[in-house]
This record gives sequence, C-alpha cells and structure tokens, in this order.
Amino acid sequence: MIRAALIGNPNVGKTEIFNRLTGLSQNVGNFPGVTVEKKAGRLVHKGQQIELVDLPGTYSLTAHAVDEIVARDYIVIERPDVIVDIVDGSNLERNLYLTMLLLEMDANLVIALNRWDMVAARGMRIDVEKLSRLLGCPVVPTVAIAGEGLEELKDSIVDVAGQKRAEGPRSAINYGDDIEQLINKVEGVIKECTALNGKYPKRWLAIKMLEGDERVMEQTRADLSSSQLVKILRIIEAGEAAIK
Repeated sequence: MIRAALIGNPNVGKTEIFNRLTGLSQNVGNFPGVTVEKKAGRLVHKGQQIELVDLPGTYSLTAHAVDEIVARDYIVIERPDVIVDIVDGSNLERNLYLTMLLLEMDANLVIALNRWDMVAARGMRIDVEKLSRLLGCPVVPTVAIAGEGLEELKDSIVDVAGQKRAEGPRSAINYGDDIEQLINKVEGVIKECTALNGKYPKRWLAIKMLEGDERVMEQTRADLSSSQLVKILRIIEAGEAAIK
C-alpha cells in the first residue's frame, strides 16, 4: 500500500482535493497526543491501494504551533511514501516557502498546482515543466472545485512512490559553501550515532540543529552520546562565531 499525505497552506483547496480523492472512504480521529483532527481515507488507482492522510494546513514547519508540530512529526517520523503539496498557483511565491521546507526534509514530493483556472483568469503564466525541473518533482495543474487534474495527480502519486522505492530520495537544496560545510560536519556526527540511523532524515536533522531547533534537540538528546552532543554544539558555536 502507498502511504501518502496532503499538506499545504490554509485555504488552498487541500480539503476539497482530499474529499474528491477519497470520496466516502474516510475516517476521522485525532493525531496521537493532541486534539488536532486527523482525517484519513483510501483510494485505489491503477491497481494500487493508496492511504491518504490530510495534514493540518500550515504556512511553516518550524514547530512553533501545534499544527506545525503535528505535520512535521508525521513527515519525519512516519515517513510516508509521498507528500502531496497543495500550492495555490495564483499565489505561487508565498506558497513555495512551504515547498522549500519540504525539500529540506527529503520529502518525496508531488506538487498539485491548484487554482489553475484563476491563474488563467488573471493572465498569469507559469511554466509548469520548468517549475518541475527546478523543484525536482512532478507539478500537476489542478482545479479542486471542478475535479480537474485529479486523475493526473493520482498518476503522479503512484509513479513517485515507485521511484522512491527504486531510486531513493532526491538531492536537497544547496545553501552555499560555508553553510554546506557546517551541515556536512553536523551530518557526519549524526552518522556516527547508530540510534539515529533511519530515524530522521540526516540532512534535515543537521539543518534543524544548526538553526537551534529546541524540539529537535530534545528529541535527539537521548540518542546522542555525550561526546557526539559536544561535537555538534561546538560546530554550532563555530558557525555562529563565523557568521558574526
């Protein structure tokens, strides 16, 4: 079974797409440990069963709010086969911020470029093929309220899930030589920690540590040895000193 999750900014048509994809095959509960609603459903496409989870609408994944924590923890801990990022095509620049965060997490992405009708109505031009090349993932124009593009979206979910099993995750964003050196150093220490192997995306973990993400530090502190933790803290301090 393919495990997929929908994510996107609030009010981009995510719930409409979820409802159209899953129909009546839905159940509602709460994510573990919180009162945030969890909607899940199933569909079958090209003989493949797909379990779809509707993650809370969010602008960011910085873990400053409960919705952000729920969405981020689901992606990094549950590691679904595919993340479908619902993007408002009429407000592309703002929406792509979340996309960049998902790429940092090595998420196996499919972009649903929603409100394609509004893009056309406003005379906007988006080169879908070029956007797909730049992001390194399929980009599918959709109109959620009319159900347009959803068959193509399902095709992409099945195709990308198969690519993940065969090829592994894509390369991540490059932040420039200085920052990349710091990321590589922290990632090298993380690789030494067998307890963290396969638990989180290593590069994403290194980036979050360099950012001083308190939740990530709390979640990994018990797995890191004291010497490994000291090494990471020294790299972070050296990086901060270099920036200053």
